[in-house]
Amino acid sequence: MIRKLQLLFVTLLFIFSGCSKNERTSLQSLSGNPRNAVAAFGSPVGDVVGKITVGYQGWFAANGDGSPINAWWHWTQNWGASPSATNNGIKSWPDVRDYTSTFATAWPNLNNGSTARLFSSFTDQTVNTQFSWMQQNGIDCAALQRFNPTGGEGPVRDAITAKVRTAAETYGRKFYIMYDVSGWTNMQSEIKTDWTNKMSAYTASSAYAKQNGKPVVCIWGFGFNDNNHPWSAAVCLDVINWFKNQGCYVIGGVPTHWREQVSDSRPGFLATYSAFNMLSPWMVGRIGNIGDVDNFYTNVQTPDQAYCNNNGIDYQPCVLPGDLQEHQRVHGDFMWRQFYNMVRLGAQGIYISMFDEYNEGNQIAKTAENASFIPAGSNFVTLDEDGVACSADYYLRLTGDGGKMLKGQIPLTATRPTQPIVGGGNPITPPYGSVITLKSSNNLYVSSENGQQAMNANRPAAQGWEQFTVINPGTGTNKVVLQNSGFYVCSENGTQAMNCNRTAVGPWEQFDWIDNGDGTISLRGSNGAYVSSEGGTQPMTCSRTTKGATEKFLVNQ
Repeated sequence: MIRKLQLLFVTLLFIFSGCSKNERTSLQSLSGNPRNAVAAFGSPVGDVVGKITVGYQGWFAANGDGSPINAWWHWTQNWGASPSATNNGIKSWPDVRDYTSTFATAWPNLNNGSTARLFSSFTDQTVNTQFSWMQQNGIDCAALQRFNPTGGEGPVRDAITAKVRTAAETYGRKFYIMYDVSGWTNMQSEIKTDWTNKMSAYTASSAYAKQNGKPVVCIWGFGFNDNNHPWSAAVCLDVINWFKNQGCYVIGGVPTHWREQVSDSRPGFLATYSAFNMLSPWMVGRIGNIGDVDNFYTNVQTPDQAYCNNNGIDYQPCVLPGDLQEHQRVHGDFMWRQFYNMVRLGAQGIYISMFDEYNEGNQIAKTAENASFIPAGSNFVTLDEDGVACSADYYLRLTGDGGKMLKGQIPLTATRPTQPIVGGGNPITPPYGSVITLKSSNNLYVSSENGQQAMNANRPAAQGWEQFTVINPGTGTNKVVLQNSGFYVCSENGTQAMNCNRTAVGPWEQFDWIDNGDGTISLRGSNGAYVSSEGGTQPMTCSRTTKGATEKFLVNQ
């Protein structure tokens, strides 16, 4: 009877995923939230079931940070030399404004004039700051990556584990050890010794993740069909069962096609995979756009979930922000579609790949939001890469909203609820280096008029004359210069209508960029007056002493 009921619910899952809105509403009236009906197959809510877990590398160091490795660990190709344009190991540039302890690099200054500096994961303040971000954004748990600890990196990894425990306890987050066994020659014996002699002691921490009353440990890399993961199914099963016999709840970071055992998975591993308490198939490099997301949902993840439901296994699919350097993110829509699909699928938990993976460009941690925050002359892609301004913390906030949907705190929705900028507005820091549009309160765009006549706010569509490059004049906080077609916007000192016809920057070509806190910005000229659209009924001026509707503009709307 139990198996028949399980099969009924699995059938409902498949039906539900293809239902119309009205049909879904009818099913919900019968079974409540469809996610909850499916989740009933899995374990009860704990520290990983029903929660958001982030993969936490914690593997960055810097020369002079006091770490045992004393090198530019993971920031560079040559760890002994400073990071630079010719010695670079990362795809994305981090936003480091929240860190009080950073380290100068050999990169040129940032485009905003600041020294190009990077953080070290060995610094207490770095780990505390990153766990405070998790707390602020409702991220429940961090899976601390632990590679082969018997080599030269062992001491620094041991030290960072202790720092993670302290930060998790301080900020009320959970953490667990996630062994990445890639390239670990004597893995079968050494992983057991490492757990017994070192890592098991951390399970006494109030912050160590428990599921079903058991300490959580994850092993990533069993069954992958490459030379870096060479162990037999029997060897891997031995390790899984050993950890279970230690009283652990064991998660498997397994190949994408673990169930079919094709492509990235070795054959003959299904029984080994099925021995895990929870399965978390790898997805980095498998999807790159929303079409891919939906294809995997239908053809891979839905039958994965059904298999897990039928075999008493919890399912923790990966959700990716996307490779920023490859322009996959579409200002959060790519990531949100995955959240939506995995929640309606009924996944028992969600694993974010990754928190701080600046090397592969898949990080959700704070990242350069526009060109002013990357080294001059570099080709790092910033969060506004598709023309939509995003705050540095956007993907942390997006993850927080995904967690709320997983937990039923907000409704299941295919529409991303998270605004790229808090309040739907624009960053306090101007989007230096970006090309923007300005929309007036009349819902029309500001036009440069190609510098041939006074500027107006009367265009229904944004084309070349309605696009402005935001330049940092370097003369003060939040000062901007706006450029179109090689000419600069001029306030005319408020004595006549504004123009975009100046070939050099002086005081009249500089404006204060003001965040109004309501989703709009205002521009204030050097004369102390505000730029006004004049409602689009006459040429624009810079002569208003107060801000009303016509002195406020939407950016990139």
